[in-house]
Amino acid sequence: MGGIPGMDLGAFGVYTFDFEQQPAARLRESVQELEEQGWRSLWVPELLGREAFTHAGYLLSCTERMHVVNGIAQIWSRGARWTYGAALLLADAYPGRHLLGLGFGGEQRPGVKPLAGMSAYLDEMDAVETINPAPETPIRRILAAYGPKMLELARDRAAGAQTYHVNVAHTAQAREILGAEAFLGVEHPVLFESDPAVARTIAREHLRPYLGTPYNVAKFRRLGYSEEEIANGGSDRLVDDFVFWGDLDTIVGKLHAHLDAGADHVAVQVIGIEPGRSARPYWRMLGDALLPQRAGA
Repeated sequence: MGGIPGMDLGAFGVYTFDFEQQPAARLRESVQELEEQGWRSLWVPELLGREAFTHAGYLLSCTERMHVVNGIAQIWSRGARWTYGAALLLADAYPGRHLLGLGFGGEQRPGVKPLAGMSAYLDEMDAVETINPAPETPIRRILAAYGPKMLELARDRAAGAQTYHVNVAHTAQAREILGAEAFLGVEHPVLFESDPAVARTIAREHLRPYLGTPYNVAKFRRLGYSEEEIANGGSDRLVDDFVFWGDLDTIVGKLHAHLDAGADHVAVQVIGIEPGRSARPYWRMLGDALLPQRAGA
C-alpha cells in the first residue's frame, strides 16, 4: 500500500475535537501523554475556533516525535499563499512531523464546486513564489476526499487522501481509485458502550449533523444506503457501519478491517465523552491494544 515519504504515522493515530475545549496548559499535558503512550500521530480539525496552523504549531512545539496532521485545514479560511507560507515554516521547524490536510470548507463561496475550488486552490499554492527559505524536508499534503473525482485529485496533486466518516466498503473503493502508491488515512469514530440501544442513541446524535448535508448524503447514497436508511437519524445498519461501538476487543477488530481493506492509517475518534470528562483513559486503552510497542510491553 501507499505511504508518505519521510513520514511514519503508524497504523493507528488519534483524531480529536477535545482540544478545542482545553486551555493551552492542559492541551500540552494531553498531547505529551499521548506521545509518552507511543502514539505517533495526532489529527486535529479546524471547525470550532482553533486556527489550523497555530494549533498544529503549538502541538508540535509541545512534543518531540509526534506527527501532527491538520485534518483538515479549510481552504477558504485563508488564501493559498498564506497556507503555503504556514506549511513551509512548519516543514522547516519540525522536519517530517507536520502533515497538511486540506479540505473544501470555510467561508462560503456560492457557485464554487468542491472539485473546481480545490483544484484552483492547489494551482495557486503551487504557483507561489517566496523569499522564505525552502526546508530540507518538503511540505507534505493530503486532501479530504470522498467521491471518485476528488480521490483522483488527491492521488494526482497530493500525497494521498483523508476520508472522514466512511465505512469499510468505502475504504476498499478509495484504495482502488488511489492506486497502490498514494496514502490513504481513514478517520473512524468509536464508542465504548455495549448496550445496543444506548450505543445507537449516542451514535445517532454524533452522526446527526452529517446525515443532512448534501455531500455526506451523496456519499451515503453512493455506498448503497437508501433514503429511508439515511432519514430519521439513520438505520441501525448505517449507524453500526459508521460508529464502531462495543467493548475494546470488538472495536479493535472492526478498526483493523479498514487496514485489511486498504487503508495505510486509521485515525480513531473516541466519542460519547460526557462534558467535562476526557477521552484520555480510552486513548490509553486503545494504545495498549493497537500500538505494537505498547502490546509488546
